[in-house]
Amino acid sequence: MGLPPPPSSHSHPSSPKLLLLRISSMPPVQSAPSPLWLEALDNAVILYLSLTSYDAWCGVAHGCTRKLGMKICGFLQKNNSLEERSRFVSSFKERAARNLLPCDNTGGGGGGEDGHYRRTETDFSNLFARDLLPAKNGEEPTMQFLLEVVEILTNYVRKTFDRSTKVLDFHHPHQLLEGMEGFNLELSDQPESLEQILVDCRDTLKYGVRTGHPRFFNQLSTGLDIVGLAGEWLTSTANTNMFTYEIAPVFVLMEQLTLKKMREMIGWPDGEGDGIFSPGGAISNMYSVMIARYKFFPEVKTKGMAAAPRLVLFTSEHSHYSIKKASAALGFGTENLILLNTDKRGRVIPADLEAKVIEAKQKGYVPMFVNATAGTTVYGAFDPINEIADICEKYNMWLHVDGAWGGGLLMSRKHRHKLNGVERANSVTWNPHKMMGVPLQCSAVLVREWGLLQGCNSMCAGYLFQTDKQYDVTYDTGDKAIQCGRHVDIFKFWLMWKAKGTVGFEQHIDKCLDLSAHLYNKVKNREGFEMVFDGEPQHTNVCFWYIPPSVRGLPDGDERRERLHKVAPKIKALMMESGTTMVGYQPQGNKVNFFRMVISNPAATRSDIDFLIEEIERLGHDL
Repeated sequence: MGLPPPPSSHSHPSSPKLLLLRISSMPPVQSAPSPLWLEALDNAVILYLSLTSYDAWCGVAHGCTRKLGMKICGFLQKNNSLEERSRFVSSFKERAARNLLPCDNTGGGGGGEDGHYRRTETDFSNLFARDLLPAKNGEEPTMQFLLEVVEILTNYVRKTFDRSTKVLDFHHPHQLLEGMEGFNLELSDQPESLEQILVDCRDTLKYGVRTGHPRFFNQLSTGLDIVGLAGEWLTSTANTNMFTYEIAPVFVLMEQLTLKKMREMIGWPDGEGDGIFSPGGAISNMYSVMIARYKFFPEVKTKGMAAAPRLVLFTSEHSHYSIKKASAALGFGTENLILLNTDKRGRVIPADLEAKVIEAKQKGYVPMFVNATAGTTVYGAFDPINEIADICEKYNMWLHVDGAWGGGLLMSRKHRHKLNGVERANSVTWNPHKMMGVPLQCSAVLVREWGLLQGCNSMCAGYLFQTDKQYDVTYDTGDKAIQCGRHVDIFKFWLMWKAKGTVGFEQHIDKCLDLSAHLYNKVKNREGFEMVFDGEPQHTNVCFWYIPPSVRGLPDGDERRERLHKVAPKIKALMMESGTTMVGYQPQGNKVNFFRMVISNPAATRSDIDFLIEEIERLGHDL
C-alpha cells in the first residue's frame, strides 16, 4: 500500500499531540516514507508508527539527520540478527509512541543544553529585527526566524529538482516594480515586521529563476550542488575577509592548498607558481594582463603607461569580451587589441597570429600578450594551445589561457587532451562555478611564476600587512589582490572537492559532455533542425537553428534570413512565458540568431534533453 497523501500546507497540526493523532489514524504501509513526504508534515521527520519492515526503518534512518539517523543506521548495520533488529524496531516504535521523537535537527522543544531548537508556531507580525540577537532575550526569536528561513530555502531546493516546477515565473520589469501580490521592492523608512521579511524572502525566490532546475540551460553556470550550498551558508555565517591569515586562518590555508592542486592539474611541476580567487573570470583575465605587463614593464606600476612603448595584445575573434574590457580598463586601448581569425569551428588559426605579430613589430609596436581560449562562450572552441605557445616563445610574449569555461575538463581523463599545452601557459583562468557546478562565484587566476602577483599589486598597507606579526606573514594574501575586501570563495569549492573527490568531478564533467553528444545526435539529422557547423561539439556547446515549416520551403536569401533571425527570440520568449525551460540564443558573425545549448548541470538527463527538443518544436511549429 502506498503512503497516504500528506496534509495540506494549510492544515498543519498546532501541537505534537494532534500530529500524533493524525499519524496514528493513517493506514499502515510497508514501504519506507520518503524524506519529501515526511517534510510535508510541517517539515518534521516523523517516525511513522505503523511501519513494520526492517527495510522501511532503513528508509526512515536515511530520512533522518544528525544523531538520530546515524544511530538507527549504525544499529541496523552492525546487528545482523533479525531478532535483535525486531527488538530494536519494537522498542523504538514504543518510544516514538510515547514521545513522538523528532530527529535531532528539530531539537527538543526550544533551546536545550545542546543548543538545538524545534521550529514552533511563532507570531512574527509583532517581531522586528531589533528583537533578534544581540538583543536581550533575542535567542529564541532568532532561532525561530532562522528556522523559518531554512524552511523557505529547503522547500525551494526541493522544488528546484522537481520537473513539474517551473524554471521561472516570468514578469516584465514594470510589473515587478509596480508590485506583485504584495511584493514591494521599494525600501521603507520604518522597520517592517519579520513576518513581512519572511514573505519577501519567499517572493524573492518565487519571482527569480531556478538556475539549478534540470531544464535550465541558459548560462554556462547552472545547477545547485547541495554540498556547495552548505559551504556558501557556512561562508556567510563566518562573514570574514580573505586578506589576512589572522582573520581567516582556515580559509587562507584552504585557498593555498586548493590553488596548488589546481596548478598540479594544469601540469606545472609540483604545483609551483601562485594564484588567487577573484570575483569572476573577467577579473581573472584582467589579472593576467596586469601581471604580464608587470613582468615585461614593471616601471608602469609607478610611472604609468607613458613609461612603456606601444604595447599590443592578441586574442581570438571568438574570445570573451573581458579581454577587450581589460584592454580598455588597463590603459592599452581597445585599438591595441588585435583580433585573430578563426576556422569554421571557432579555433584560432596560428598562422594568422604569427602574421599579425610580425606586422605589429614592423609598425614599431611591442607584442606583449596572447590570450588562447579553452572553451569559447558560444562555440565551445578550444584554441590550439601548443601551436600558440610555440609562437609566444619565439617572440617572447606572455601566453594566457582563458579556461573559465573549459578549464574543468582538466578533471577528466577522457577530455583533458583538449587543453594539451596548457602547462606551457604563463597564466590560466579557471572558473569552478561553470563546468564544475560550484555555486557562484568561484574563479581563480593561476600564475606559473611565483612573486609576480605580489609584486604587481602590493601596496604594503601598514594597518593590515604588518611584518612583525606573531605568525608567518607570507600567508597574508590580501596584498596580492587588486581588492582590499575579498569574499571567501574557497570554502564551498574545497568542501565539494572533499565530498566528490576528483573522480566525482570527472564523472560530472563526462556526464555533461555525454549529454551534449546525445543532443547533437538527436538534432543533426532531425527535420526542422540545422547545425551551425559540422562535426561533433568540442565542449557541451551545441549550436543549431530550428526552422519552422513556414520557413523551410523558402529559397536562401534575405527574406529567409530575416525570418529565421526572428525565430529563436520568439521561441525563447514563449519558453519564458510558459516557464518550461530556458536556453540561450545569439547571432555570430554573419550567422543569424541560433540556439546555443550548454550543459553543466549534472541533474540534467537525456529525457530533459529530449524535452527541450520537443518543446522547441512545439513552441516554434506555427511561427
